[in-house]
Amino acid sequence: MTPQKTPGIDLVSAAMLLLLALVWGGSFFFAEVTLTEVPPLTITLHRVSWALPVLYMVLRLRGFVLPRGARIWAAYLVMGALNNAIPFSLIFWGQTQITSGLAAILNGTTAVFGAVVAGLLLADEPLLPRKVAGACLGLAGVAVIIGPGALTDLSLRNIAQLAVLGAALSYALASVWAKTALGAQPPVVNAFGMLAGSTVLMIPVVLVVDGVPSVSLGLGVWAALGGVALLSTALAYMLYFSILARAGAANLMLVTLLIPPFAIILGALFLDERIDGAALAGFGIIALGLIVTDGRIQVGVRRCILRTVMKQ
Repeated sequence: MTPQKTPGIDLVSAAMLLLLALVWGGSFFFAEVTLTEVPPLTITLHRVSWALPVLYMVLRLRGFVLPRGARIWAAYLVMGALNNAIPFSLIFWGQTQITSGLAAILNGTTAVFGAVVAGLLLADEPLLPRKVAGACLGLAGVAVIIGPGALTDLSLRNIAQLAVLGAALSYALASVWAKTALGAQPPVVNAFGMLAGSTVLMIPVVLVVDGVPSVSLGLGVWAALGGVALLSTALAYMLYFSILARAGAANLMLVTLLIPPFAIILGALFLDERIDGAALAGFGIIALGLIVTDGRIQVGVRRCILRTVMKQ
């Protein structure tokens, strides 16, 4: 049997990948704006509930039918918790204590640790040495960012950084859950079901913790809420699945490297945020961990060396 090749990235896929990185990186910027008037849990509710009708219209226009049965909708509740409700809330709360750029950098560990979680929980994704090495590099990057003082100083800033890492772990668990429980459903249907599940979960939580969401918000905050919901969620999911179909999952993972730079640039331009040297160094180490986890560069180097040796 001839092994399947990883799809390449054409110009359209590359443009879509950059746009996806921009809108996902923009979610950290939008959150900073909304946090001036809206609490973190309520932002999560806005984000998932606003995106829900948009994806429903896309789903209907494409001719998909929603599944029936308690089991699949229970699976969507779990997926909504792991991929939306928990990580969004942790990241938004974390951003009350740290900058949007730093939150994006820490969230960049998702793909590295996701490979390890999949290797531990999925039989068809073995825990290869490169995945372990990539995870070690990811942890090293996190250690550089947080610093040794985190071991003795449980400040709100350090707890916030750990919260964002908890969000990354939740995303990693969500990818495993999606593969095991939702693999039979079309991706767009899964996205809608997940958002429906997270909306159902967040409504009672917000009412109990934050109360009824206020409508007396500034125009800029309303615009930021629309941005995080319609651009960073609804549009992002449509881009995500389009890139997945055109370029494959391995190439789609490259977006993880592109999100932090966009978040850092937006934070610097519009929020006057600055990222210190330790955070930038940590991001470099995390990025290296992702490259090692991906493995394609190492394979390319080995093939180049082999061709050179064969010619001699």
